[in-house]
Amino acid sequence: MADIPSGLLEACVVVGAASDKLREVHQSHQQGKIKELPLLGAEVLQVHAPPFVTKESASSETQAHAPAFSRVQRRRSFIKKKKERAGIANGETAKGSDGGGDTTTEDISVPKDLDLIALPQLCFPGGLQIASEQREDSYHYLVFTDVFGNRTHAVVVQYYRPIQDVGHQNGHRSSSKSSRLYTAYGICVISKYPYYNALRDCLSCLLTQLKPSWMGDFEERVKEFSAKLALVPIPPPGQLHVVFNLRPLQIGLPSREDKDRPAVDLDLHLPFLCFRPRQLLQIITSLLTEQRVVLLSCDWARLTLLAESLMLFIHPLVWQHPFVPILSRQMLDFLMAPTAYLMGCHLHHYEEVAAETDDLILVNIDDGTVSSSWSDGIDLPDVPMAAAECFITRVEGLQVHYDLEVCHLGASTEVNERRAQRKQWQRKLNTHIQNITLELIVNIFREVHDHLNYEHRVFNSEEFLRSREPADQPFYKKVLDTHIFHSFLKDRLNRKMDAFTCMELSTRTEDYRLRSMTESPRRPTMQELARKYTSPESRLSKRLGASLPNLGESGGSLVGPLRQTSFKNIQVDSGMKSPQRPVRFFKLPEFPPPLAYHYVQNYYQEMITLLGKAISGAASEDSSLLARYHYLRGFVNTVAGKRLDALEDFQNLYKTDTDIFPGELVNALVDSLQEGEQALADRRPEIKRLISRVKRDHERERARHVDQGVKRFQLPKKHMQLEDFVRRVQESGIVKDQGTIHRLFEALTVGQQKQVDPEIFRVFYTFWKETEAEAQEVALPASALEHLEANECVFKLSSSVKTSHGVGKIAMTQRRLFLLTEGRPGYMEVTKFRDIEEVKISSAPFLLLRIPSLKIKTTLRKETFEVNLKSEVDLWHLMVKEMWAGRKMADDHKDPQYMQQALTNALLMDAVVGCLQSQKAIFAATKLAHFDRMKLEVPLMVPKTTSETLKHKINPSLDLTSPQAVDVLLYTPGQLGVSSDSEGDGNPKLWCALSDGKVVVFDAASWSMQQNQVQVGTSRVNCMLGVDRQQVWIGTQDSVIYIISTRSMSCNKQLRDHRSEVTGLSLGERSEKYSPKVAYSCSAEGTVMVWDVSTLQVRKQFRVSCDRLQSVQLCNGTLWCCARDCIMEVWKNGMLHRKICLPEQLCGSPTAFSSFLLYHEREQLWTACIDVGELCVWHLREPTKPFQRIQLPDCAGVTCLIKVKNQIWVGGRGWSSGKSRGKIYVVDAQRHTVEKELVAHTDCVQALCSAEDRYVLSGAAREDGKIAIWKVE
Repeated sequence: MADIPSGLLEACVVVGAASDKLREVHQSHQQGKIKELPLLGAEVLQVHAPPFVTKESASSETQAHAPAFSRVQRRRSFIKKKKERAGIANGETAKGSDGGGDTTTEDISVPKDLDLIALPQLCFPGGLQIASEQREDSYHYLVFTDVFGNRTHAVVVQYYRPIQDVGHQNGHRSSSKSSRLYTAYGICVISKYPYYNALRDCLSCLLTQLKPSWMGDFEERVKEFSAKLALVPIPPPGQLHVVFNLRPLQIGLPSREDKDRPAVDLDLHLPFLCFRPRQLLQIITSLLTEQRVVLLSCDWARLTLLAESLMLFIHPLVWQHPFVPILSRQMLDFLMAPTAYLMGCHLHHYEEVAAETDDLILVNIDDGTVSSSWSDGIDLPDVPMAAAECFITRVEGLQVHYDLEVCHLGASTEVNERRAQRKQWQRKLNTHIQNITLELIVNIFREVHDHLNYEHRVFNSEEFLRSREPADQPFYKKVLDTHIFHSFLKDRLNRKMDAFTCMELSTRTEDYRLRSMTESPRRPTMQELARKYTSPESRLSKRLGASLPNLGESGGSLVGPLRQTSFKNIQVDSGMKSPQRPVRFFKLPEFPPPLAYHYVQNYYQEMITLLGKAISGAASEDSSLLARYHYLRGFVNTVAGKRLDALEDFQNLYKTDTDIFPGELVNALVDSLQEGEQALADRRPEIKRLISRVKRDHERERARHVDQGVKRFQLPKKHMQLEDFVRRVQESGIVKDQGTIHRLFEALTVGQQKQVDPEIFRVFYTFWKETEAEAQEVALPASALEHLEANECVFKLSSSVKTSHGVGKIAMTQRRLFLLTEGRPGYMEVTKFRDIEEVKISSAPFLLLRIPSLKIKTTLRKETFEVNLKSEVDLWHLMVKEMWAGRKMADDHKDPQYMQQALTNALLMDAVVGCLQSQKAIFAATKLAHFDRMKLEVPLMVPKTTSETLKHKINPSLDLTSPQAVDVLLYTPGQLGVSSDSEGDGNPKLWCALSDGKVVVFDAASWSMQQNQVQVGTSRVNCMLGVDRQQVWIGTQDSVIYIISTRSMSCNKQLRDHRSEVTGLSLGERSEKYSPKVAYSCSAEGTVMVWDVSTLQVRKQFRVSCDRLQSVQLCNGTLWCCARDCIMEVWKNGMLHRKICLPEQLCGSPTAFSSFLLYHEREQLWTACIDVGELCVWHLREPTKPFQRIQLPDCAGVTCLIKVKNQIWVGGRGWSSGKSRGKIYVVDAQRHTVEKELVAHTDCVQALCSAEDRYVLSGAAREDGKIAIWKVE
């Protein structure tokens, strides 16, 4: 059978000295031949690995199923010589032997990746020491890594038993206590999961049974102990923990927080007890820069616990190199490996390791010091200052002493109660520490995504480095070349929604979100320039102040640069408040005799019954907990051989939480189905659909497994045609928009063959970057900083020129032109771009010459400003006119992106002129004068009504290379008094569905982008529904309803019951306060389903006969269904009540209904058609024909209708100024007249939604691709 998931136990190995060696040492000691007790070599004495039980008839018969959580196919044989391997203690012979001289062997199945040769050394890394007195039990922890990087974990206990003379047998003990010797046995419990504390507690329970027992019972007790642990299932990711009794303790297995993180079952505050924060930062730096790191301690246990803690501290970055926390004496030569590694050894090897090996980072855990093997100091770059200071501040606030937490409490008389109390404290502390270390990683790498090109999978490392603070650059230069960072980049380019992404998104400042709404060339803002000339101490304090809640600068304009220091983005509160879900515990039944098959099967059945009761008793609203119960029961059913029951559980899991769906396991389960089981599965539709879906997903996953690497941006070496040129420019990070890049291509190929020379591209790129670098060095006087807004940037600075107001330099920001006067530095504003009235080239007299000059006339000043720009005049003329045109369009259309695009065009003009350096340079630059040419060719006057009603425009396709159609819009209201760290978010949101299953989410309080992409399949989104504050349902063309969690902004549930594309969603009406909430969905072929929102089960379904069912709406107990050919009113049981067909005058035309609206207060039905520019109003009491037809002027068709207050807003397409445009009509619902005709989209209006009757939002088709926000009067 295929791989079955293991339970808690992978194997249990007993290690000790060989019996003949013990006999020899004991006799020599009794005879006084040895003065100093020797170190003995350890060897494997016993191996216990599942499966421990099989069917009674399993002689030659194929095993029907794996009888424990096991990996039966990954095994090899371990031949155990039973008598020779039996340790001699208390004078007993091994159980099962007759005491004779012959030896018997037993073939034990052990995991293939278990190295039994090296294991004895690791169980006794300091050697096996014979002792003359009883010693305390000692625990330590191991990690094994296979060639694929998969880790296996182990806990070892060393405990001592007395050695007796072999001559004293049959229970007769030596009378001489003074001559008694003790030998150590190592019991090693191996698991695929890092449950260090739990396995340590399990071994503690085992020792309570072993110590008083005879040696003859030793093997049987260890085997029985191992078989019990093999019955323990591993909890799924989430809030459900598993507990079980192993007398005298109750053991708990904490679950992983999510599928990308390992379980945390160790005390994460231990490193903070050993090291100061700055030393910890040095260790983390050595890992991030992939050094050779050696941990040293006198306590073997500390080595692994510290090493594992460090791995969790750098999450989600994953250590890619050798990871061996414990090296025995014989393994020290591993430290000579030339690669990076993290290893550990005993502290008494410190001098030897430091002397023999160069380039090591030596971490002394016992002394809390970090040093290097090649010098007295440590040559590591510092963690970026802002991130380091934040980390240190956080750590100083940690409370890591449990005694201080419980000093006010009385003593507990129940050991398990005291342990549970301690675990709860540790769990909270671990969560706090993980948040602190994750915040450190986020602060270090926050701005990486600003330098990624997702389409071409390129990271522009040079630009990222250039944007770092000079003091931080040595750190980033080392980190950027590491394997660990390369893997991290892959996850970012794959848009992985992990803990890093969640915290990075949740801690973005509103100012950052607003600035990221437009793609701006990176230049330092006035705020950053002001900070640049302050002292480091002052600069840090300003950063700290800017990071605190409610102390940031105002959002200002949407136009501005993306660059900012990582620490300024940190919200101290929001970054640390991760919502804590209450932990639930599932207690396993009491263990049966674990070596009897029928008892084990009864145990599984009892566990299945308990899980069934838990599922029945769980609140239906808590779908997350229900999913975990189904996951756990599915696993138990799998190992119990109940494959169909397991598939049913996994089907319920798939509908409830796809995040934790075990695709590989289910695929293996499907492959193992017997012929009879397959026939039964085919008769159960849900299981049949699950099987086909799993197979399809498995094939898709295999096809997707081609490793997509990460490219670093490189300058081209060959001539580029248009397509290649577009890709290169996008990779460079200069600009993404394809239209702009096409114009740049035209500019660089003026008068020549249509291909760009690589040398021209190199000069162009170099000029662009040099211009960026020069902007970083702009020194503005204080008087200039006072007049400019905080987020303004200087994008262009002229040479020193003469003007009508003195000599100085002309500076251009995204808002204005101003003069920096020379001599006595000063500031004089020339004009804001919106105030320009005229710009023209002239000439000014100078002696006998005429100097080319630029004249700028403004509406705020009578006199004309003249500047003698000489050879620069043509370029400045083009740039100022483009900025003026862009500003005008941005103001007229309430769309700040026009200004941003104009700024990009102006800077590209500058770079084109700079790189061509020829007579045709200015002509080439005119190819980029996009808005100025638009203004000259077709004056885009915005109608007064449109301008007065339009509030703002936003671009949901900003992160994409070209505009995408806005298919659906959904507004979800916020809730006052709800903070962002609670379940859900207090702010209202706007959900925007783009092409190919992309959903973009905006914060509707500020219209800033909150989530740049949630992927729901790859097909077009047809409808969206806000079911409650926790979830949004999305219906798509691939017949799936995707459910988005508003808390995690990810899709973790899918409803796949529809057989055709889902076209409509509607929320049911609650007849009573506590009646279950229901939702309705419809698909194109006419199926309507009624869903129980809490359980996600289909309560009812029926089918209506029509031509493409498009939407449904519940009103007063009946369901209204809109199809292309009719609108039907249907009773809740699916019976047709009445049917409304197309109006008579349209019956012969090829048109169809596009949308409808129920105006229940006036008992009216409003309908619209795809290719007809009119609305029809019907009486609900007599819907035989429309009583009113409302003509929409210059309308070619209607796509959508919504009711807002006493108005009907109609979206569609029509004509304006002789061109096809997206149009919105506002119709008075009482007088049936068109009040307003709004034109703000260049393509058809496809979606409308209302924001609490205060605003209406409209989304347009692909050519426009923007969202307009309209005021409602």
